[in-house]
Amino acid sequence: MGCEGPQSALNPAGRGAEQIAQLFWWLVAVNTLIWILVVGLAVYAAQLRPGAHPHRRAKLLIIGGGVIFPILVLTIYLTYGLSLMPALLKPADSDDLQIAVSGEQWWWRVRYLSSSGGEVIELANEIRLPLGESVNLLLDSPDVIHSFWVPSLTGKMDMIPGRISRLTLKATKVGVYHGVCAEYCGSAHALMKLDVVVMTPDAFAAWLAAQGQPAAVPQQALAARGQELFQFEGCSACHTIRGTAADGQVGPDLTHVGSRLSLGAGTLPNKPAAFLRWIAHTEKVKPGVHMPAFGMLPEKDLRALAMFLEGLQ
Repeated sequence: MGCEGPQSALNPAGRGAEQIAQLFWWLVAVNTLIWILVVGLAVYAAQLRPGAHPHRRAKLLIIGGGVIFPILVLTIYLTYGLSLMPALLKPADSDDLQIAVSGEQWWWRVRYLSSSGGEVIELANEIRLPLGESVNLLLDSPDVIHSFWVPSLTGKMDMIPGRISRLTLKATKVGVYHGVCAEYCGSAHALMKLDVVVMTPDAFAAWLAAQGQPAAVPQQALAARGQELFQFEGCSACHTIRGTAADGQVGPDLTHVGSRLSLGAGTLPNKPAAFLRWIAHTEKVKPGVHMPAFGMLPEKDLRALAMFLEGLQ
């Protein structure tokens, strides 16, 4: 149903979404009353009193109901809506968690920053937040206009090239919520999804500490072969895996890609078979993606790469 689920603005799990939902329900209630009033007047004029009406009374009804009443209602709507904006746009404190999110064609680059502004960790297509704590998002784009929107947590915010927009999030419920790009940005726009995981503060602290560690050394022979192929086949030119020689900056950081919920910005589930399919048939899975497919590799090499990537927990 549209009013439920992890991607519904009417099932709020964040401070901003709760205020937006409250505004929506007030609008529904008032507009329902207005609709009843208008229908009632129409029934009265057409059925109960179908004859001619006094000119003065009709004139007052037209001016009062058609001009004065709409102006008053719209003024109240506007005043109430604007009164919510300071709280929605209020920046987080300087010592609060800061996350830089870049919308790129067609995925999300996510960087957790230290209090001094330095980069701590980078991941892709997934944001994890501590429950009940204000988080300051720094939103930008290196290519075209994108729009960051996680309906259950907050409202939309455009990501404009050359400009950093700030959005404060405060999650109020633990869970996994889905976000999207709400501005058409190219051929794979519909395949640009985002997972937002709200965790208890202790669980979040443990997760953040684990994400700051370098990639684990593969223990199985097939996974070790996959790491060699990752470097030999040129994957390291675009991707970074901390703890290895791979230091590419074009594509997503894959240091802990095996621990994420999905692949290709929500296109596939995070499973070994999905890794293999993504590597071998990238363009078929996500038309327009900038990553080349490696379907020319032998099946055993594809399996090795998939096992290596899945093991990056």
